[in-house]
Amino acid sequence: MSTSPAPLRRALVSVSDKSKLDVLAEILIAHRVEVLSTGGTYKALSELGVAVVKVSEFTGAPEILDGRVKTLHPKIHGGILALPTAAHERELELHGIAPIDLVIVNLYPFRETIAKPGCSFEDAIENIDIGGPTMVRAAAKNWPRVAVIVDPDDYATLGETLRESAGKLPEGFRRAMARKAFAHTASYDAAIATYLSSYDDAGEAAPAEQVPAGLFVSGEPVVELRYGENPHQHARFFATSYAADEPTGLDKALVHQGKALSYNNLLDADAALGLIRDLHAGLAEGAKAAAVFKHLSPCGAAIGSSGDSLAEVYLRAREADAESAFGGIVSLTEIVDAATAEKLIETFLEVVVAPGYSEEARTILAKKKKLRLLEVPEMFAAHAGPAPLRVRSVAGGLLMQREDTIGVAASDGQVPTARKPDAGELRSLDLGQRVGKHVRSNAIVLVKDGVTVGIGGGQTSRVEAVRQAIKRAGDLAKGAVLASDAFFPFRDSIDSAAEAGVRAVIQPGGSIKDREVIAACDEHDMAMVFTGERHFRH
Repeated sequence: MSTSPAPLRRALVSVSDKSKLDVLAEILIAHRVEVLSTGGTYKALSELGVAVVKVSEFTGAPEILDGRVKTLHPKIHGGILALPTAAHERELELHGIAPIDLVIVNLYPFRETIAKPGCSFEDAIENIDIGGPTMVRAAAKNWPRVAVIVDPDDYATLGETLRESAGKLPEGFRRAMARKAFAHTASYDAAIATYLSSYDDAGEAAPAEQVPAGLFVSGEPVVELRYGENPHQHARFFATSYAADEPTGLDKALVHQGKALSYNNLLDADAALGLIRDLHAGLAEGAKAAAVFKHLSPCGAAIGSSGDSLAEVYLRAREADAESAFGGIVSLTEIVDAATAEKLIETFLEVVVAPGYSEEARTILAKKKKLRLLEVPEMFAAHAGPAPLRVRSVAGGLLMQREDTIGVAASDGQVPTARKPDAGELRSLDLGQRVGKHVRSNAIVLVKDGVTVGIGGGQTSRVEAVRQAIKRAGDLAKGAVLASDAFFPFRDSIDSAAEAGVRAVIQPGGSIKDREVIAACDEHDMAMVFTGERHFRH
């Protein structure tokens, strides 16, 4: 089958997204393209000076059923689907069908409709496009002869291609646009299927926090990564459709400098972003926080008062485990200023994640040419609705769950011990549980004066995780507080913590040995908070 480009003669244009339509109009006029259109697109193109023909006049069939049927006609789909063969050309001539060389269509705003507060099921269904996807798929299938455009950002490319190819659309352009078109309709159908899966067979909406009954994932490539977990592994980063309504993520991050990101860089950056969001949520007004990550594990975190500078808070987080911070990922709650930038360049770091960077900070940080600076706009914007969905792959399939969230602050927990924690201890306990949520289970975090001093994680025994955290803290364990991601099955962890000088504990509670653990705390004059929430991270 020949794929030699023919001159562009006829285009069908029907778009819900009318952005950049003026750019398209200029191209169509300049190349004297016969244009077919419908409804609002017909009106808009006419006002822009395009000689446009109504689809109903072209087919001889009116729009019917409240506009549900406009383009579903043999003169449209025959014109799109005809192959560049002599037999098909004869058949077109026999039936009086004119070939269509270019289809420019984007679809009813289904996602935008269901995102509106109070959107009814009926409104959602009415915004499921039928004719649009049909034309897009037909044109994409017939890419050897027809070009299809679904993205207004590609109008400029269309114009350049026509200028460079003497009014023709070459094979490479048609192939590229066909791939993009099928991705567009797949993503659209995934959004519809996901929405419908949130309703049961009786038409009742499932609870918002429930994981959907069906999993339909589409994704757009954001960037090709330097490599995967290891240099011999190829990797890409995709922005997924199911994450479209989440708080701003790494797909929207602005990369200001440094080497291309690797798979591990993004995993660590995402973990650091998650932790700094949790720390920010627990801060008093005007307070700041900083965290340092390494290999998906926090190695230092600190919170400061409103009077502390960002540089001071970052320095405390770094010095919590300066050895591990080498080659780490840093996340911060504030725009990076010059003073903080000076501290950041003292250590070899892979990535810094922050809501922004001052010009002076950018100049200072540019001295570290390999350091990546990620700016995540609105990284602390409030998120309405249920917790975001999270997906992990296992052999044979995927696991999906809602993201773990901290619903009970230390100050809101139950205190079953004789001694109550004071205000300073509560502040450190809250920091400990927020950091502990991001440590692999079994997780233990020691905090002193708003800074982590010892972290034990990934252990098969909880008491061993306690010993690991105490060992890392050394003398700083004396007077510290301890956070545990799950309950204590025995009192041995409390005894070990007390021996090291720990003064207060926060944990979910719920063990059959809770009474023994409470008694152990009382024996050692330790305060303890029960939150009722477990935060395992496997």
